[in-house]
Amino acid sequence: MAGNAIYELSGVSRVYGDVAALAEASLTIRQGEWLSVVGPSGSGKTTLMNILGCMDTPTSGTILLDGERLDRQGERELAVIRRRRIGLIFQKFHLIKHLTALENVMVAQYYHSMPDENEAREALERVGMGARAGHLPRQMSGGEQQRVCVARALINSPSVVLADEPTGNLDEANEQIVLDLFHQLHDEGTTLIVVTHDATVAAQGQRQVILRHGRIDQVVETDDYRRAFGAAAVDGQVA
Repeated sequence: MAGNAIYELSGVSRVYGDVAALAEASLTIRQGEWLSVVGPSGSGKTTLMNILGCMDTPTSGTILLDGERLDRQGERELAVIRRRRIGLIFQKFHLIKHLTALENVMVAQYYHSMPDENEAREALERVGMGARAGHLPRQMSGGEQQRVCVARALINSPSVVLADEPTGNLDEANEQIVLDLFHQLHDEGTTLIVVTHDATVAAQGQRQVILRHGRIDQVVETDDYRRAFGAAAVDGQVA
């Protein structure tokens, strides 16, 4: 069950030249919440994720993570916060091609603390990839690679997992495997923030933030979301 605020955004904007990729976004994300972020291309989804993931800072406004001001941090400080508190999962897997599944997870350990092979193996076992620990990315399917990415994201026991189109390259069966993993994480109290175009994935969240033209257009609860888009939305795409 979601608890106290983990993120608090107030009037957050990110401007590139004359373009506001994100404009005056105010949002509270509760600890342990599963939040879906949806909207058309160019609506500001990736910009919002980059700011939440400590990969970018706002041009104006304030953002707090567990009460700590992120908008006042430099690149080095943000990198430390990201390593310690945030797990990142992307549509493009970003696995190192010449490293095995096990070694890819251990690289993430290196940046967080110290590599621990047993701990890395346990992470792979957790996502059903223990038997594939010695395989290179080219020897794995897309779904298997994404599960390695989930293991890599979890190796530092993050309080927040940010996922950008995590099922975008997966077939239906592998999408369900990844969603099942996300449900396990959510049940354990992990805060999940998932950017997606897929209504089936979006409907898993407790709330959906709908972005349009760089602004938060709506924030709706799951049941309201189903009513707003119709029952058929869970089988289609959210624009």
